Amino acid sequence: GIVSAKAVAAMHRAASGRAVQATKPVFMMSPISVAQILEPGALTFDVLIIDKASQVRPVEALGAIARCQQLVVVGDNKQLPPTQFFDKGMSDYENELEDSEMATGDVESVLELCAARNLPNRRLRWHYRSRHHSLIAVSNREFYENELFVVPSPERQSGHRGLHFRFVKNGVFDRGASRTNRVEARAVAKEMLQHALTTPELSLGVGTFSVAQRDAVLDELEVLRRQHPEAEDFFSEGRAEGWFVKNLENIQGDERDVILISVGYGKDKNGYFAMGFGPLSAQGGERRLNVLISRAKQRCEVFSSVRAADFNLASTNARGTIALKTFLEYAETGGLDTGRATGRDVDSEFEAQVADQLRKHGYELECQVGVAGFFIDLAVIDRHQPGRYLLGIECDGATYHSSRWARDRDRLREAVLTDHGWTLYRIWSTDWFQSQDEQLRKLIAFIEDASSGSQFASVDDDDSAKAESSHSSADGIEIEREVIGAATDSETTSAPQYVEASFSWPRGLGAITDVSPQQLKQMVVLVAQTEGPLHREEVARRLTALSGLARTGARITAAVDEAIRLAVAESLLVNDDAFIWLPQQQSFVLRNREQVTSSSLKKPEMLPPVELRAGILKFVNEHISASSDECSKAIARQLGFRSTSQQLRQAIETQINWLVQDGQLAQTDSRLALPNNSFSQATN
Repeated sequence: GIVSAKAVAAMHRAASGRAVQATKPVFMMSPISVAQILEPGALTFDVLIIDKASQVRPVEALGAIARCQQLVVVGDNKQLPPTQFFDKGMSDYENELEDSEMATGDVESVLELCAARNLPNRRLRWHYRSRHHSLIAVSNREFYENELFVVPSPERQSGHRGLHFRFVKNGVFDRGASRTNRVEARAVAKEMLQHALTTPELSLGVGTFSVAQRDAVLDELEVLRRQHPEAEDFFSEGRAEGWFVKNLENIQGDERDVILISVGYGKDKNGYFAMGFGPLSAQGGERRLNVLISRAKQRCEVFSSVRAADFNLASTNARGTIALKTFLEYAETGGLDTGRATGRDVDSEFEAQVADQLRKHGYELECQVGVAGFFIDLAVIDRHQPGRYLLGIECDGATYHSSRWARDRDRLREAVLTDHGWTLYRIWSTDWFQSQDEQLRKLIAFIEDASSGSQFASVDDDDSAKAESSHSSADGIEIEREVIGAATDSETTSAPQYVEASFSWPRGLGAITDVSPQQLKQMVVLVAQTEGPLHREEVARRLTALSGLARTGARITAAVDEAIRLAVAESLLVNDDAFIWLPQQQSFVLRNREQVTSSSLKKPEMLPPVELRAGILKFVNEHISASSDECSKAIARQLGFRSTSQQLRQAIETQINWLVQDGQLAQTDSRLALPNNSFSQATN
């Protein structure tokens, strides 16, 4: 149990310290609260953990340290140190910075004190927050010597994720008076409103370089909120991860899906650029920048009225200013070599053979893709979207064998990459050398499957996203931006999400091939209860995954087929051309497969005919009549596809023809409709 500082104070008043500590062994308090509330000698602790130790002064921590037997200090000396920033007025501080680059001496933290005492230390090098490598690239190079392990993104170029630069052409910094950039603040507020209206499911944060700019953004946002009451649901209190607007001194510890950054500083009305960036230009300012630019999980939008080319570094040696120029340049041009092909050669002859065979079959790929110690052996480029990788291929080569633990090789690495959006395929060297042709056939089939599945993330030719080089508002704000996103199809009818079976594999049951057909039959029925109708091959894949295995071999497939045969013989399942479902399931509905984890569910040949027919009849009924092309496109949208491949269209049209021949659909002059009696029955 955990007890708060307030409860501790009450505990001492009741003189029941030892009893409460026995019941609640974990005390969560600030270091200064420990010194103020816990009487010296009254309580002792086995372990003290100080988090964010870079912001804790030694004088505040010593009281807590004296009450414990062991000490664990967790912090980042590249982030905000404890300062006397708020010990003086904000306006006085910034005015002093404007006149001269005041080097405010950052007070030493307990983290630095422990380092100075040579206490044993360990660096945590994994970086998980950023869903696109561009979000952490500058921090990794400028502050962490490229030692962070950064998971690469399957998107070769930043799309709806990553770092983006928004240049506000007519932004002016009011240097002598309000010290704000109103035009830039208005642009940020407009983006906040747009976010609230279009992507409210993503959390949002705004970081500014000064308190004055923070207040300017809040003022502009207040005006827009009064004009657009429909956005109030997003800005209301009580959300699990609410929105915020903070200056860089207060943003440490915060993280959001989307972060907007307003630089604010820039050229004044006379075109003069003073190269002053408030606290960023002071000693330790680079730490503040590091905190600010690493808050985003999915996307970071940088609003600035100056470009990196406007910086004259000859007039300053402030590391924060130098790092800011690097950050703006990277945001605008992507100038750092991260998240792309490394140029490194393959690690083994095995990888070279796989790469050569794929190139012979017309696939474009790159070797050793990744950043900062985390590399994927081979990455196939998506021919439909050259800006992203279709899938990554893992070979058991040098990288695999150099892993110290099997968990790193087989579980952790794959889980992290999959979580960041990669589709992975593993090739074993023994399988490759024993049956190269068969393994190559399977790999190419998987690539083609992933290519058809990439339609979920792509955009139909008829609904392609349009890029605007310049966006002008009614208020005269010009923001150079790239509009990225998929258009929605107004004809799309919502369909329920496909739910994949998930249950615990019984303990002691053993591998699938060791399970008796009667026991395996029960597992098959459980899968069908959740997912029916589905293909028998998909049943084998699901049971393979649930049992903890990685691959579905011939023995597993044969065992599952036998279990299905038994279930059908006992009337527990219906088997129609390799698709199974429960006998009591009399009606079917089309299901959206956009979010499924099993990629084979997206194959056209794995779509149950009875499900397609149900969707076709429902669509024609709702629209009274439709052409075959309209029906195919609508069914594809409901299935979760953004475009209709030739194979998918053929699968749908096959079922349309079946319904026409069976008399459930009538076709006249290329239009499909329900027969008169069927239509009246369907609408009653």
